[in-house]
Amino acid sequence: MTDQTTLSTLERCAEILRRNHFDVVLQPDLAAAGQYLRDEIQRLTPKSISFGDSMTLLATGLIDDLRAGKYPDITFYDGFVAGNPDGKNMERRRQGLLSDLFLTGINAISLEGSLHWLDMIGNRIAPVAFGPKKVILLAGRNKICPTPADAEARIREIAAPKNAARHEGFTTPCIKTGRCMDCRSPQRICNEHLILSRCYPAGRITVVLIDQEAGL
Repeated sequence: MTDQTTLSTLERCAEILRRNHFDVVLQPDLAAAGQYLRDEIQRLTPKSISFGDSMTLLATGLIDDLRAGKYPDITFYDGFVAGNPDGKNMERRRQGLLSDLFLTGINAISLEGSLHWLDMIGNRIAPVAFGPKKVILLAGRNKICPTPADAEARIREIAAPKNAARHEGFTTPCIKTGRCMDCRSPQRICNEHLILSRCYPAGRITVVLIDQEAGL
């Protein structure tokens, strides 16, 4: 059974985001969120899809479907193919900037209605800000924070160190300390910030709030 306190937080977050011109959809778990994405692909009929690295998105299984060729009529710009030369993956990410549909997650959401990211090279946040015709963002309930300052703190103290730790061979200070050290490491993943306070044009971005802890 869904916890009513959690549900009220999700509903409040959804209401505030809608005031800021985001479309918002509430889903009970990752499986339902994945089905929603598949239904949206059928409804939107995009000619091309790209995505930004997101553990929440990967957990829905949709990227596996796209990689398996279950949507043969859609061009899939996959910039994370294991074994591909870095240049080839980077070119796929550049092509994805003009995809019809872009999918990714969110590092943190404030209950003041802002969305927050920290990125290494910008391939995840640039398409959110501009480019693709439609953007769908997924976020578990653990991403919701009271204020923008809390959202930024969550990124520094939780999301960034854990994301750095899952990159094989990375040795940034935050991996050892568990929090951002504002390092100058060449492997630093905290290089580019994005904060969205409004959606323009209205409805271009859909936020899928999931009543389950998901991602980092």
